Amino acid sequence: MGILSLCCFLVFSIHKLVDAQITTESNEVIAIKKVIDYWGLSSKVNLSIDPCTRDASWATENANPRIVCDCSNNICHITHLKLYALDISGELPQELFQLTELIDLNLGQNVLNGSIPKEIGRLFKMQYLSLGINNFSGVVPMELGNLTDLKSLSFSSNNFNGPLPIDLGKLTSLEQLYIDSSGVSGPFPQELSNLKSLHTLWASDNGFTGKLPEFLGTFTNLKTLRLEGTSLEGPIPSSYAALTKLEDLRIGDLGGEDSTLDFLVNFTSLSILSLRSSRVGGEIPSQIGTFANLQILDLSFNKLKGAIPDSFQDSQSLHFLYLGSNDLNGVIPPNIITPQLRALDVSFNSITGNLPANFTKIGRSMNAVGTLVNGDGLLEGKTSEISRCLVTDNQCTEKVPVNSFAVKCGGSSMVSTYGVAFDDDSETLGASSVYTGSNNRWVVSNTGSFISNPNGPQYTTQTASQITATLDSELYKTARISPNSLRYYGLGLRNAKYNVELHFSEIQMDDDSRSSWKGLGRRLFDVYIQGERVLQDFNIRNEAQGSNKALVRSFEANVTNTIIDVHLVWAGKGTCCIPVQSTFGPLISAIHVSQVSSRGGSSNDKKQVGRIVGITLGGVAGIFIACSVFYLWWKKKTPEHVRILTDSPKKSLTSV
Repeated sequence: MGILSLCCFLVFSIHKLVDAQITTESNEVIAIKKVIDYWGLSSKVNLSIDPCTRDASWATENANPRIVCDCSNNICHITHLKLYALDISGELPQELFQLTELIDLNLGQNVLNGSIPKEIGRLFKMQYLSLGINNFSGVVPMELGNLTDLKSLSFSSNNFNGPLPIDLGKLTSLEQLYIDSSGVSGPFPQELSNLKSLHTLWASDNGFTGKLPEFLGTFTNLKTLRLEGTSLEGPIPSSYAALTKLEDLRIGDLGGEDSTLDFLVNFTSLSILSLRSSRVGGEIPSQIGTFANLQILDLSFNKLKGAIPDSFQDSQSLHFLYLGSNDLNGVIPPNIITPQLRALDVSFNSITGNLPANFTKIGRSMNAVGTLVNGDGLLEGKTSEISRCLVTDNQCTEKVPVNSFAVKCGGSSMVSTYGVAFDDDSETLGASSVYTGSNNRWVVSNTGSFISNPNGPQYTTQTASQITATLDSELYKTARISPNSLRYYGLGLRNAKYNVELHFSEIQMDDDSRSSWKGLGRRLFDVYIQGERVLQDFNIRNEAQGSNKALVRSFEANVTNTIIDVHLVWAGKGTCCIPVQSTFGPLISAIHVSQVSSRGGSSNDKKQVGRIVGITLGGVAGIFIACSVFYLWWKKKTPEHVRILTDSPKKSLTSV
């Protein structure tokens, strides 16, 4: 027993002696101390001791900041540095590039700015480099091509400009490339065709131009491909048929020539397939309905023809099926509704048929507006008028027409400071829902699913913060949101010219992009009124010059068939995941539509002006009040909103 104790003591002593002899390379010690001091992290990392001290608090797997070393050759080198989501700011210090043994550098989710120095090319042992969600600008440095051991590279959600450097084609070991929302533009360099080890490519929301790269069809290891919200053009190359390992394919918002779905017939590994607004025509291949892993299918806003294949019946995998705004016809397959299916959108197709009774009352949602599909409770109230008036050639009339409606999107009813009564719109919607207002004057429809939302399927948002630039803060504290298509229809309107007020306030995305990465998000969407695009790449926060600020946009539109259609559409642009996953797509706080009088202003404008005058001149004799009202009416003063009257450019809905 005594001998055993002595042996243990000797082993322990030798171990401590070895620890005492191992030190970090002196230049790296100086460099890491300056880096930590530069970013104000000295309170989190006490580098009064050697940075590679064994069992240091900053060396554990979950530490942040984290410093990890390799001490295998009796001299320690810093190999891992993580400064993730700490809101560090400033430019990259030169001392960082003296850590030439780094293999993993994670600076994601901060507010770092400036350009990326060419000295980054010194870190040639790097395997994992994350610079995503920051404020970097300038061009992407060609010196990244020196990091030929890279397996993962991310510089998404930044403010770069110019094209991708052709030198990225040297990164032949690269498996993951995240460049979405990075700001890069121009054609895909042909040199990127060398990246045949890629299995993940996120490249949405960039200014890419030209044809969809043919060479992507040679990336046969790809499992995830995202290319939405660019200026790329179709057709989708037939070479993509070789990408049979794909599990998540999202291409959208294409221009150029039309495509078909024939390249998909062997994509049996797919779980997510979205080709929304991709100029896809022809018929839906029956093979797609047999894909055993397919959970989300979005083929909306295309040119698909023919019937929905019978192979979609009795699917054991599909949860969300979006086929809206195509040219589909025939009878909807009777057994397309399964226990797994949560949402079905077949809106604006020439489809007929019947659905099971109580389909919409058992936790599922469906949008069949603009079709002749029947279902118990599917089109309650006056909702069926949309199909009758917008899809058929019938001229619709209303026995008792109305000349206005107002909706507090996502919230409870209220009366504004100016006397406008906004209806309740707090009904919970699903991933493909239609709801009629209690007074039957309007309908709201939502289509799309927030796939990765950590808070679950929510299609409204709210804030407790005070909204500025308005007298009606409460009006803007709730909003409807949508990941794809959000539509409001006014029903039973008198055929005339109308003023359409759209009320916005960015209440989901933070405002301070200088002090927190949570303020770096960008929301962009388009707005159509009566099928004409009136707002493109609309950014609420930019237009209002801040979050939690009221913004009103006003337009004029003609009603000729008793219905007005206000359509908010996500066109694949904007960041996806700031401050949380699935923060993107249309957002609107309120809508007010009122008939324009023959004398040039809406009836609501005159009511608002009269209310202001009454408050200001309450003690004055009646004759002076009347004169003041008349004068102010002609001047058309506006309330304390940011209000801009914009003419509607002529562009058809088919371009969405």
